[in-house]
Amino acid sequence: MSGPARPLSSPAAAAPANSPILSIFHGETGPFDRFAAHAHPEPILMSSSTATLTVLSRSRDWLVPPGYGLWVPGGVEHAVAGLRAGELAVIMFAPDRCPITWTEPTGVPVGRLLRELIVHLHQTGADQPSRRHAEALVFDLLTPLPAHHVHVTMPTDPRAGAVAERILANPADQRELAAWADHVHASVRTLSRLFAGETGLSFARWRTQVRVRAAIQLLADGTAVDAVARAVGYRKTSAFIAAFRRATGHTPGTYTHP
Repeated sequence: MSGPARPLSSPAAAAPANSPILSIFHGETGPFDRFAAHAHPEPILMSSSTATLTVLSRSRDWLVPPGYGLWVPGGVEHAVAGLRAGELAVIMFAPDRCPITWTEPTGVPVGRLLRELIVHLHQTGADQPSRRHAEALVFDLLTPLPAHHVHVTMPTDPRAGAVAERILANPADQRELAAWADHVHASVRTLSRLFAGETGLSFARWRTQVRVRAAIQLLADGTAVDAVARAVGYRKTSAFIAAFRRATGHTPGTYTHP
């Protein structure tokens, strides 16, 4: 880790002997925190409640917005940067006792139940009888994101990056490229070229990816489709459903909580 990274505001919670969990950090991260490339033998799970992180590994770059997490296997080099301040948790696992054997960084959905379990484990003493059951349920809930999950690539140019961060914070923002170009003091042509060159998508398609991914978490948390459409910037539910199907190959109903 390297400065100016700020440590999480909560200490690591103690784990019982022979637990697959070594420690749990739960606290706040700042928008400019940086953790230089590093590796450790223990696998970890970084999960976000309200923060947005980027995690860089040798295989690909990951965006970890609220409602998602990233499993990083032991020995895999990675760097972490905070894009938006907020609450997050980091769980470190014992390599020889962890039942998860994923060999590559793996995205996971982090719904309300899993978030509450992580908080519970952070606050529960090592001698509490409920801890073993809670730990077992955490592993049951850790499932890889589906292959058709929407991946969002972040632009690296500061101007395009500033626009991307604003849209991530508020996917319903209706400003078009001309307004954003004015906001970051760039030409429309320059900003359009930056999004296409650095994300592989036009600005409009990139924003749709962000909106669809935000919608997936809202749907998983039980929000009605009409409300989700409005929350991510669609005035008409039919337009939202069409965009969602194009991005994922499925209707929004596929992601609703049973």
